[in-house]
Amino acid sequence: MTDTITPGTLARAGRTMLGAIFTRTGPRRPLRSRVTLPLAMVAVVGVGAAAGAALTGDKAGDVPAAERARIEAVVRDYILAHPEIIPEAIEKLRGQEMAKSVNDNRKDLETPYAGAWDGAADGDVTLVEFFDYACGYCRASAPYVARLVAEDKRLKVVYRELPILGEDSIVAARVGLLAADSGKYPAFHKAMYDGEKVDKGGILSAADKAGLDKAKVQAILSSRGTADEFGKNVGLAQALNARGTPLFVVGDQILHGDVGYDALKEAIAKTRASKKKP
Repeated sequence: MTDTITPGTLARAGRTMLGAIFTRTGPRRPLRSRVTLPLAMVAVVGVGAAAGAALTGDKAGDVPAAERARIEAVVRDYILAHPEIIPEAIEKLRGQEMAKSVNDNRKDLETPYAGAWDGAADGDVTLVEFFDYACGYCRASAPYVARLVAEDKRLKVVYRELPILGEDSIVAARVGLLAADSGKYPAFHKAMYDGEKVDKGGILSAADKAGLDKAKVQAILSSRGTADEFGKNVGLAQALNARGTPLFVVGDQILHGDVGYDALKEAIAKTRASKKKP
């Protein structure tokens, strides 16, 4: 582990992601979501014009200005008469953007740091979780993830440490990387959430339960530092437009916050079903 990313950098990243008060499923949507509406309408109009050009056998650029204006007017009138299509268009656009963000980073997302994973080594579906041990919503989500691993023998869960809530978060995450290097990550992860506090006492207790080297754990607790892995995870989370922790990624889907067992199970099933399609 090296110190190329500082605790201050992690704190700033955390403030950026946590820029609003959390609800149960994370903070309010960023401004970007609110300005998507006119963009989606423009996209719908553009699609309509292209469709009209296709019907006439012309390329979009070859359609006369008057004809193009007439087609766009028809599309506009349709949108005004059926405004319910606007949320559908926005949702489709978001889905496309989400899938591109995931696909652009899939290898880095689904490749765990050392042993920071649980479930099936060669699972047919990988669920990625960005989390912070000090995050109450991550703690609330932990039983759902553990239940999914226990029930679904084809599921692999990759854990990505994102310690953005303070010094204790960073220390816990550093010990988490030690557990991953030692092949004892699941045991440490469970022990951390079984404990009540994320402080040096709680971290020591979890490390002891997981059977980690006491001298190495003590060396982490008595020093300040971070790890390159944290910087990598911050970059990935930002690429996915993270709004805080937990953040789940499965297939082409991104789920923000404590979404619950049913939503995670449904997302996993949807991903598995999509892989069966020709």
